Amino acid sequence: MFRLPLFPFVAAFLAAAQPVVSTSAPSAGTAQPYIVVGFVGGFVKHNDAVHSAVQLATRLRHDYSPGVYVEAFENRRGDKARDEILRLLDSNHDGKLSGAEKRGARIILYGHSWGGSEAVHLAGQLGKQGIPVLLTIQVDSITKVGEDDGLIPGNVAAAANFYQPKGLVHGRRAIRAADPSRTQILGNFRFDYGSAPVNCASYPWWDRWLIRSHTEIECDPRVWGQVESLIRSRLPVL
Repeated sequence: MFRLPLFPFVAAFLAAAQPVVSTSAPSAGTAQPYIVVGFVGGFVKHNDAVHSAVQLATRLRHDYSPGVYVEAFENRRGDKARDEILRLLDSNHDGKLSGAEKRGARIILYGHSWGGSEAVHLAGQLGKQGIPVLLTIQVDSITKVGEDDGLIPGNVAAAANFYQPKGLVHGRRAIRAADPSRTQILGNFRFDYGSAPVNCASYPWWDRWLIRSHTEIECDPRVWGQVESLIRSRLPVL
């Protein structure tokens, strides 16, 4: 059963609730770049185009380049992603971030499975350095060792969680804000594929059989269409 509210309603709610940000493309030397970082799940390669997280990064990069930085990373490459973000924020290239450079950050993080956990973990690391994050999105998030993907750090303005509850591998059912006065939880949106399976024919057979529902939410265009809409709502108007 499809449990997520109808998308037009969700889109209208999110548009009204989202924090106010600039909708004009950043100019060189006057504003920090928009940065979108996605993390793939499991042991997936960052450029494996079968996977929705990679496909989404490719579409966004095509549509928003060069004004928006978009990249997908393996979930084990969180440190690499963090270093790249810090490099991009260093607009005067002096090797350190000023208070203004940190405050001007416009960062969006998303991920599937272990990638969802890594997105939240990276947000927390950025928070410890005083760097804000516009949005985090988790899709069937699976907790990595040493991480807490259920608690959204206070430097994140808004967060959304998409999950399915079936199978040996299933996502976190709920996320919560460490500081509700600073972070808006947009929702914990449930999908159930028992009566409405998704065709994931392009995925490896072992994923389709061993972790079927976890794979179905990864290849479900309904889920990723909403993830994409959430991200685009925070980016400059094309």
